[in-house]
Amino acid sequence: MKRREFLKVSGLGAAAAAASASPVRACATTLRGTGDLAIIIERATGSILIADTTAREIVRRVEGLGDLSHASAVYSRDARYAYIFGRDGGLTKLDILEGAIVKRIMQAGNAIGGAISDDGQLVAVSNYKPGGIRVFDASTLEPVADIPATYGADKRSKTVGLVDAPGRRFIYTLYDAGEIWIADFSGNGEPRIARHKGIGELPYDALITGDGRHYIAGLFGEDGLTHIDLWQDKAEPRRILSGYGRGEKKLPVYKMPHLEGWALGGGRFLLPAVGRHELLVVDAASFEEVGRIPVHGQPIFAVARPDGRYAWVNFAHPRNDTIQVVDIPSLTVVHEFKPGPAALHMEFAPRGHEVWLSVRDANEVHVYDTHSYEKRAVLPAQKPSGIFMTARAHRIGL
Repeated sequence: MKRREFLKVSGLGAAAAAASASPVRACATTLRGTGDLAIIIERATGSILIADTTAREIVRRVEGLGDLSHASAVYSRDARYAYIFGRDGGLTKLDILEGAIVKRIMQAGNAIGGAISDDGQLVAVSNYKPGGIRVFDASTLEPVADIPATYGADKRSKTVGLVDAPGRRFIYTLYDAGEIWIADFSGNGEPRIARHKGIGELPYDALITGDGRHYIAGLFGEDGLTHIDLWQDKAEPRRILSGYGRGEKKLPVYKMPHLEGWALGGGRFLLPAVGRHELLVVDAASFEEVGRIPVHGQPIFAVARPDGRYAWVNFAHPRNDTIQVVDIPSLTVVHEFKPGPAALHMEFAPRGHEVWLSVRDANEVHVYDTHSYEKRAVLPAQKPSGIFMTARAHRIGL
């Protein structure tokens, strides 16, 4: 068998390299799987790092991915290819074994994430400009469909909260129009579009549960969320948690919370409240509010450990140096620590024994034991943000 090698990684810069004793290194191997790999977005430099999460090492940097200031990624079914969605409208297909860009296209002027279909054949991108989604063949990145988010008198809306759903469907929300659209690609012809109007004012993000049943959109223009049960024969949106901040003085919103960073455990959702120092606790069966958890600041991500026992929470500026851990059965904060300035994205190992955490303004990625809270590794990275492990290839909505 021909020997295949990972190429040497370009220099990280003196400041980043000095931050850690774990260097970027070349890794030679004759055969390698992708199950323990991850990519780390370096938002300021248009580059990504490929990491070995078992060895806790960086094995490659790949450059030339454009504006990654709000980048996200999904994986092919075999977890070999990552599809990276840049803020500049770029869509990049990356071979994480070879550490090479397979293809890169500029599909729009301003984009905000994407999704891959359950059969792995279609990649969809959510666009601010022009408003709508565009869908591509996952193998070739050739265009399959262009669906403008039109409303009113020939207006176009920004689209947000794009996720995959079972049955070769994509679900997304129209920020300006206050609508939820479901694009069904299960047929052989043009996709069927179901439009749900009047869902609320300025829906800013959305999530889908891991079983593909519940789609929930958060509202920025009013207190509340909108929920669709996709298991119903005639799925219709309904409002939940209406007026959860009614009668209270609103705080300035420093950063919008990410509903894709939500927690589900013990039959309860933990959702970040917009502009509030609270997590909303929602019964996962009735979707009624059953409690609130006071937290350190305005929560951005509330992410459940894979077993659902604990949720790890990070916060918006100016309190973004802190992480809190919430015990979901008791709904109490049981641990708090300060990894460093701009502690952003958290990604759990597939079975939850470790969590990887980007500390953007320290130019570091930290790895913590989720039981002892011991810091296991510090890896150098240039303004890291999103961390995406290949286990996402096998999960709905990720």
